[in-house]
Amino acid sequence: MASTPGGNRRARVHVVSDVHGNARDLARAGDGADALICLGDLVLFLDYADHSRGIFPDLFGTENADRIVELRTARRFDEARDFQRRLWAGIGMDRATAIRTAVRKQYAELFSAFPTPTYATYGNVDVPPLWPEYAGPGTTVLDGQRVQIGGWTFGFVGGGLRTPMRTPYEIGDEEYAAKIEAVGEADVLCTHIPPEVPELVYDTVARRFERGSRALLDAIRRTKPRYSLFGHVHQPLVRRMRIGSTECVNVGHFASTGRPWALEW
Repeated sequence: MASTPGGNRRARVHVVSDVHGNARDLARAGDGADALICLGDLVLFLDYADHSRGIFPDLFGTENADRIVELRTARRFDEARDFQRRLWAGIGMDRATAIRTAVRKQYAELFSAFPTPTYATYGNVDVPPLWPEYAGPGTTVLDGQRVQIGGWTFGFVGGGLRTPMRTPYEIGDEEYAAKIEAVGEADVLCTHIPPEVPELVYDTVARRFERGSRALLDAIRRTKPRYSLFGHVHQPLVRRMRIGSTECVNVGHFASTGRPWALEW
């Protein structure tokens, strides 16, 4: 990977989101680029396409993973939580400790796959307190912050908004909006979740609307960045659309494609 460009030389960054355990392709995602940008969801808790993969089936088996996916897809979240409680009680293992141990194992592999330089923010299934242990000197973690790459300003906001799924890094609307406000104007807004636009937040396979951010949508309309880049919705109704002069692009789902999205200027 080349160093971050300066002067009049053209710049190129590769952008990934929703890595979900795909360390093999992540190690090559920065090839030919001046920098890699990662918009979170490194952890693979449960693969909805292959129920045998992830922390959940490793602990409880594929049949139980099939059942939890069935309940969640049907939006029977209370039943799903009751089902999980019974599973945890049955194995006699502290839930938090077991999950953290599994997450640490995945983070060790994934962070070591990041090229230099990498600029990263959290997804809703990530565990931010663990990131400082694994982010090496070539990885810059940003949340509610900006960075200059090749003469452009990139703003980063991580995490997701609260949902019945209760994933690890969900925050309130006001806290999320404050991070958007802290970023201010940027050439490229990099977030894990999309702006709250029906076509961008509807997942055609899960057949449900995921949570997008109204604050992000308002910021796009107000500050008019060149690009809004995000992931989170794995099979969106629309992967790319314009909001005013801003090009909005869903850059996930990296776990299944193994291909980064490229931006040149």
